[in-house]
Amino acid sequence: MADPMTQSSQISSSQGLADGQNSAAAKDSQFSDSFLSSSPVSLIQSPQAKELVYWRDPKKSGVVFGVSMLLLLSLATFSVISVASYVLLALLCVTISFRIYKSVIQAVQKSNEGHPFKALMEKDVSVPPETFRKHVDVCLTYINRGLKYMSRLFLVEDLVDSLKLAVVMWLLTYVGAVFNGITILILADILLFTVPLGYEKNKTQIDHYIDIARTQINTTVAKLQEKLPGSLKRKAE
Repeated sequence: MADPMTQSSQISSSQGLADGQNSAAAKDSQFSDSFLSSSPVSLIQSPQAKELVYWRDPKKSGVVFGVSMLLLLSLATFSVISVASYVLLALLCVTISFRIYKSVIQAVQKSNEGHPFKALMEKDVSVPPETFRKHVDVCLTYINRGLKYMSRLFLVEDLVDSLKLAVVMWLLTYVGAVFNGITILILADILLFTVPLGYEKNKTQIDHYIDIARTQINTTVAKLQEKLPGSLKRKAE
């Protein structure tokens, strides 16, 4: 006959495991719902990135936008190896020219200022292990949640969500037939530096139309879900 204490311990352990699984599923569901319901502008979390895309400093944002567009346009025309080689070659030409210029000036003026890049060379450019591990842990958390959510979609845990993904992938086939990867990146770069600023200036009107569209979509999905067999309906939270 089994010991009552042992049975109680096994029941508590199984309940704890079930609670942990339910908690993990709830976190995954919360992650997917918040990701799908949030606007693209709200996905920008970094303060530095927000300052750039909202053009808080027009000079800095203009430089970043110009450099990124130039790089993408170069990649659209030349290979990645050629672009990387030209960029590094241009950087070397600038530093070597400046080094020779400063050496000539020091020889003419008979000064002993030393290496012009001495202050930069003395700076510690290494990445601290704590900072690296912190960013890796944060990235790993999002990657694991994303992989978990994608497995739920591709293994059809929820038929409605999987059908949504199928529709998106079907639409992307038409996008891929019209644009290549570099063209999409160029359009994304342009939208990144224009949409947030336009959204900020017309936030009330845009949110109103987004809420209307979201309500219509949710209503349509709910009607379709009601027509599904009971075994295929969305599981209750």
